[in-house]
Amino acid sequence: MTYDGISRRALLSGTVAAGVASAIGVASAGVASAAVPGFYHPFTGYRITGTWQDHLNSGSLGGIDFGMAVGTRLPAAGGGVVTNIPNNGTGGHTVTIQHDNGYRTQYLHLSQFLLSNGTRVGMGGVVGLSGGAVGAPGSGSSTGPHLHWHMIDPSGTRINPLTYLGTGGTGLPKTSTEQDGVPGTIMWQRAQNWLRAEQGYTGPIDGVPGANTYAALQRAMRAYGYTGPIDGVPGGNTWAAVQRLAARWGYTGPIDGVMGANSWRGFARFLNQDKYD
Repeated sequence: MTYDGISRRALLSGTVAAGVASAIGVASAGVASAAVPGFYHPFTGYRITGTWQDHLNSGSLGGIDFGMAVGTRLPAAGGGVVTNIPNNGTGGHTVTIQHDNGYRTQYLHLSQFLLSNGTRVGMGGVVGLSGGAVGAPGSGSSTGPHLHWHMIDPSGTRINPLTYLGTGGTGLPKTSTEQDGVPGTIMWQRAQNWLRAEQGYTGPIDGVPGANTYAALQRAMRAYGYTGPIDGVPGGNTWAAVQRLAARWGYTGPIDGVMGANSWRGFARFLNQDKYD
């Protein structure tokens, strides 16, 4: 189990799970041998329709394809600066994210860019919409709706992002809030990833809740009896709705809008579902 409280020693020794923290040791082939801080796998919920080896076998320099409907929001795997490349040959509309550590992420076959060149985006910030429909603008040589994802190391070599992340396809780690009842960074990262997937949240997956996170939470809580404004300022009514959600996941305390350890445990048990990794 990975814990929300991460010591500096754990960070340096590489013992913390995927996408949140571990040593950056980069192998000679230009891919990381362990998970990389500040990066995660945004597409764990989508089926891989083309593996890295499939691309190599077809003469490509490599990539991972994920089947998804046209118009799916594409979160940044890590923070950096965006450059859009319209009609990038066979790749069609391509967005590049230049990360501060010298690596680049590229998403291909987009139907739409959402950010201007030079925009700095945080991990989980949405950079564009997927595409790939045959013959559609931006699809390039795509034969069907999907996202193509690869990374480029500082030497210019294209690398497999799943190998680089060292996650084996896993996204965010589980939060220990389910055990200790103390909300922390990982719990809020999982909450933001849930809200990104289901409630239109477009901010970073940084574990630091702000107005956009809370507004998305309020939208989600409509299903649990919240009737107040979507203003990003949570109060007792917001938290009472969260407690109603938590009650479906083992919380047995009062619905009083005061979040305590047991309330957070139930909420975290909901967030620890695999689909929110």
